[in-house]
Amino acid sequence: MEMMVWNVVLTAIVAVMGFLLKGKFDEVGRLGILLNRTREEVARDHVTRKEVDDRFDKFLSHVDQRFNRLEAKLDEIGKNG
Repeated sequence: MEMMVWNVVLTAIVAVMGFLLKGKFDEVGRLGILLNRTREEVARDHVTRKEVDDRFDKFLSHVDQRFNRLEAKLDEIGKNG
């Protein structure tokens, strides 16, 4: 009889521990999903060094074109004036 009580007590303890561990494993899985989403959002929002360099080169070429136009106009004014 006391062996049966001992089995019931141990079974109850193992069941409670299993229930608690399952909750922890579920939480770890949920955190893993959230971490993956965060990584995707960070990768989507950030630009690469190449993109920055390309945009900066495009900006510099645009500024150079404007300065070339300004120099041409100043040269034209200098020749006519």
